[in-house]
Amino acid sequence: MTEQFTSPKIVLGIDIGGTGIKGAPVNVETGELLAERIRIDTPQPATPEAVGLVVKQLVELFNWQGPIGCTFPAIVHNGVTLSAANVDGSWMNAPAQDILAQVTGLPLKLINDADAAGLAEGVFGAAKGISGKVLMITLGTGIGSALIMDGKLISNTELGHLILKDNDIAEKYCSGKVKDDLDLKWKEYTQRLNEYILHLQLLLSPDLLIIGGGISKKHEKFIPELTGLRFPVVPAELKNDAGIVGAAIEAAREFGLL
Repeated sequence: MTEQFTSPKIVLGIDIGGTGIKGAPVNVETGELLAERIRIDTPQPATPEAVGLVVKQLVELFNWQGPIGCTFPAIVHNGVTLSAANVDGSWMNAPAQDILAQVTGLPLKLINDADAAGLAEGVFGAAKGISGKVLMITLGTGIGSALIMDGKLISNTELGHLILKDNDIAEKYCSGKVKDDLDLKWKEYTQRLNEYILHLQLLLSPDLLIIGGGISKKHEKFIPELTGLRFPVVPAELKNDAGIVGAAIEAAREFGLL
């Protein structure tokens, strides 16, 4: 009997953020990062051209020649960025996927950053093996969201823009930034977050809610205090690697590796 050895399926995952752009090669069958993550400061202004040069720099640092998965903090539809809430306005309606593919000279798939994190949690993290409707929210500068149905991503949900109190959108009411800006105590902040999650429950009735973002590091301060919910709430497991891993998974699916 002969033994067959197959090399791992690897994609370079890149996570573009407002302050940093980081990347690493990912084994998309295990979710493992195969090299230490490299981070480069996001250029200011973060124009498509400037960001493209940093993405190219990461590709060169890893001596990378294969497919790339890349996150971006905006609505991404068919490779076009349709919003620019926390990035340079020149990304509005830009063919971002084509721009980054051309500058790297490699096959590249672009995905919303929160969608990538949700996809990673669904495949390798807190929702691994769970069927049904999984919702993830990331609480940071704003509120990102990802909806996973039976392991498949429903992209660009943008649930941080739901209208809540006094005609304010949710991310202006209960993001991590709001807690810091208003110096809210945990009890006050949890009440705000609870209102938002109850609204999500009314609209979506998820089977599981995952909470990510920087604030999730202190999940014991607020998750046990949430009330009136019909589903479990758990912290994200993949932390800072979620965007990189999720982008790699999406690219692997796009280019036939998975």
